[in-house]
Amino acid sequence: MGAMQLNFQAMPSEPAPADATAAGDGALAFGPLSIRLHDRMEPLEAAWRALEAENNLSLHQSYDWCRAWARTQGTKLLIVEGVSGGRTQLILPLEIVRHGPVRIARLLATDFSNLNTGLYTRAFRALASPPRFRRALRQARGDFARHFDLLLLDKVPLEWRGETNPFGDLPAVLNQNAAFQLPLLGDFERTLAQINAKNRRKKFRNAERRLMELGGYEHIIAPAGNEALALLETFFRQKSVRFQALGLPDVFRDERTRDFFRALVTTSASDTEYPLQLHALRLTGAHAGHIAAIAGLSRKGDHVICQFGSLDESVAAGASPGEFLFHLAIRKLCREGVALFDFGIGDQLYKRSWCTIETPQYDLLWATTPAGSLAAALHRLKAGAKRFIKRNPQIYAFLQRRRSGRQAARAGTGTGTD
Repeated sequence: MGAMQLNFQAMPSEPAPADATAAGDGALAFGPLSIRLHDRMEPLEAAWRALEAENNLSLHQSYDWCRAWARTQGTKLLIVEGVSGGRTQLILPLEIVRHGPVRIARLLATDFSNLNTGLYTRAFRALASPPRFRRALRQARGDFARHFDLLLLDKVPLEWRGETNPFGDLPAVLNQNAAFQLPLLGDFERTLAQINAKNRRKKFRNAERRLMELGGYEHIIAPAGNEALALLETFFRQKSVRFQALGLPDVFRDERTRDFFRALVTTSASDTEYPLQLHALRLTGAHAGHIAAIAGLSRKGDHVICQFGSLDESVAAGASPGEFLFHLAIRKLCREGVALFDFGIGDQLYKRSWCTIETPQYDLLWATTPAGSLAAALHRLKAGAKRFIKRNPQIYAFLQRRRSGRQAARAGTGTGTD
């Protein structure tokens, strides 16, 4: 495909905001937005990295994150670039996946994303304010229909860190899962004061005493490269055991998925920007080398996301090693200029015990064909059903038991997936 250009007559009716003009984005007020479609990432790298530098945009649309996915999955790419005033104002990194005959354009690696925003300038936010962006999309519906039936931007917060998402005018359905965050206030004690500091300190002291009785511990952070790869393999093993115990499918089992995370932990990084950094609680003394807990953290600007975690409680279960590792990591990050620690998507008790912010997320759906409209309607129904189930603990527990029973039966006949 190379690059195809579509001209959207999406002229803003008022000048760009003052902060955008000061940043050199004011030129957007004098021309339409041209949309270019690409099937490769590389020609956009410089513009892409310039856009992702904006602090409040998600690291899941960063160049390194998306490149790792594209190189390991072999999916069909469709990168949407918006240009105005001679500058890239928008990038939506998409891949085309098929569900039966329906072609769905979705964000790269979205199965493993915790929060999506897209990439855009502040001037684009002014340009895209309702209803201009939606009207511009309608103008190009026929051109987009050659590539996909449905645009699905999932797990998008419509309000994020005090700003409104510019795509919020698209048809949306509430995602069944929210994300959970803890503000870091520079000082660890002030941070803990938000979430019952006295209780947190007591739990930490008790856990530390148990760990010292076992021979001690160390908080390790694996540098990018072979050490990180070895720790990642330990995570895969721990997580597989956990999924099997719960009767759940192992979402990390596929080798291409594992290659994606291997690419992330070997990507060069800095102290303040890293696509994936592995933290671990490693025992010393009599149990030297035992990895009791692992957490995968990503950082972009002042925002850190916990992408995943795993436990091996065969030795130190009484010390709650996962909670202990979070305590160590958050204490360290408080000293390093991080303003927000994100436990990611999904409602769990340990997240609520740490977090003061719950961020609703939405799936944005825009169809280009009748088939896409039908797929969007089905997606809304499915999301609604999942929300209903998750809000009814008895139904959710029943379905989990059913799933566990089916998986055990498959394993017994040699047809299981674990």
